[in-house]
Amino acid sequence: MHVVVTGATGNLGTSVVEALSEDPRVASITGIARREPEWTRPKLTIETLDLPKAGEDELDRIFTGADVVIHLAWLFQPTRDPVRTWDVNVLGGLRVFDAVARCEVPALLYASSVGAYSPGPKDRTVDEQWPTHGWPGAAYTREKAYLERVLDAFTRTHPHIRVVRMRPAFVFKREAASEQRRLFAGPLVPASLVRPGLVPVVPDVPGLTMQAVHSADVGEAFRLAALNPVRGAFNLAAEPVVDPKLIARLLGARTVPLPAVLARAAVTAAWKLHTVPASPGLFDAVLRLPLMDTTRARTDLAWTARYSAADALAEFLTGLREREGMATPPLASSVPGGRLGELATGVGEKP
Repeated sequence: MHVVVTGATGNLGTSVVEALSEDPRVASITGIARREPEWTRPKLTIETLDLPKAGEDELDRIFTGADVVIHLAWLFQPTRDPVRTWDVNVLGGLRVFDAVARCEVPALLYASSVGAYSPGPKDRTVDEQWPTHGWPGAAYTREKAYLERVLDAFTRTHPHIRVVRMRPAFVFKREAASEQRRLFAGPLVPASLVRPGLVPVVPDVPGLTMQAVHSADVGEAFRLAALNPVRGAFNLAAEPVVDPKLIARLLGARTVPLPAVLARAAVTAAWKLHTVPASPGLFDAVLRLPLMDTTRARTDLAWTARYSAADALAEFLTGLREREGMATPPLASSVPGGRLGELATGVGEKP
């Protein structure tokens, strides 16, 4: 089997490639990345390509003969320029989907997200039939929801192509911590101080309840979906549910109640002052995300999370303190110029 993976050098991409490279049924992997990494794996060949700017002939050359295309590529920043992220994420996704159809690739696997879901309950879980209209106030959720609609049409137009949509919760691993700090928290977070005993309190914001999953477990889910004749959507999340109490336990802190309106006001102020890259719209979306039921992944994929949500989050916190990374441009432990370089390029921008 030959598999093409877009976004092969990011948080999800490196884990997907790891899982595929260890399976003897996978003969070769072509990873598409915007920049050449130092990191590599057995069976992997990297093609450097900027998907939104790629010509049809370039994509067709790479996709022709593939048994599966796994589309993971995604641009989170700059959140202050939603036109740019739309161009990369939505229009880039359309180019990938069209190339899959032109090249008659038998299977398309796409990394959707819990963020594609419409607002939902926090006191029970929802399955894959829950509406996927996203939250309109954040570019990330709008873009994920839009591509869900695109794939609705794609599956009707190309019924011979097996389409799988993975909808993971928040995805963590130690090596992605520095990147995620840059993308969502910004350069002013004192990462070395995020350790048990040094963070005294964690705000307990109503509704700030979510799910998490380890990147390696998501990589395994993609491997299983690539090699088995499954179709449709799969929720991916680990137990337990992540809430302020769990975070406080990991940090040896106590929780302090904080009304959501005050928490949002703080995020908004920081956003307007360009001290954090995560927008208040993304904060609004997180408060409204439903909790997902993962029964279908367990029964149809035979997938189970090897890491608990607490394990995944603990790895992230450790990676944050120790400035972990990988030898790929997205996952580098630091960017040129360090944190001053981040500030110079603008918080909410991607260098």
